[in-house]
This record gives sequence, structure tokens and C-alpha cells, in this order.
Amino acid sequence: MAKSANKNKALPIYVLNGPTLNLLGTREPEIYGTTTLADIEKMVVARAKTLGLSVVFRQSNHEGELVDWIQEARTKGCGVILNGAAYTHTSVAIHDALKALGKPIIEVHLSNPHARERFRHRSYVSLVATGVIVGLKAQGYLAAVDAMADLVKGQS
Repeated sequence: MAKSANKNKALPIYVLNGPTLNLLGTREPEIYGTTTLADIEKMVVARAKTLGLSVVFRQSNHEGELVDWIQEARTKGCGVILNGAAYTHTSVAIHDALKALGKPIIEVHLSNPHARERFRHRSYVSLVATGVIVGLKAQGYLAAVDAMADLVKGQS
């Protein structure tokens, strides 16, 4: 009986955040807003809970650690919401890890990279993402959780 109860428990959404997002709230607030990453985590966890889901929320300034977490999500998560920050535009390694994920992927950005410097217009994440949400600041994460909930329900 414990096995079937375990089977019905939804795996968590992995919400992964790339470099410098630990500085949210103080770094370029005119672009990223004043909400901190800790504030976003609280909002995301609360929204996921209302949808019957849980969250693994992490941030790293290190590309390899993000790759490790994406690979971990292959077996321990139901999907990945990723704000790859600068790695969005540079990391083939993150692209390859996401491509191997086999689960829904939602790319999220606080700002709209397409309205910024030209080098931000290319996304290696978008090439493998199920969906992309940009420019909504912290609200974009909540939209991503809502979308992931719908995608996960479609899988079961």
C-alpha cells in the first residue's frame, strides 16, 4: 500500500536559477525589479502548494552545478523551470542537459532579453524549452508554475 501511495505523489518542480540571481533586489532594480530571490521562492512555493505540487528551488553561479541539478531532475522532478540568466545565451552544456531531460521545461526571465542588448537575443534554452516566459519580473515565475502544473497534469 505504501508503494502505491508513493506512486501517486507528484514529483517536485525544479526551479533553477543561474548566475547573479542571488543579487536580485539590489542588482539593477530598474531592469529586474526589487523583489529578492528569497521573495520569489516564497511566492513559487506558495503557488505550487495551491496546485498540489512541491518545489525544489535552487540558485547557482556555477554552470556545472546547474547541469548536475538538471540531470537530477530527470529522475527526481516532474519538470524544470529555468532562469539560466547569462548562461541562457552561452551554455551548450545546459542546452544538452535540458535536451536529455525528457520532461517539460519552461524558460523564464525577469526582463525581456529581446528588448535588450543583441547578445541576449539568442537563447540555447529556448531551443529545447516547452515554453518561454519573459519580461513579467517575479510574476513570470508564477505564470511558469501555473503552466508547469498544466503540463504535468497532461502527463499523468
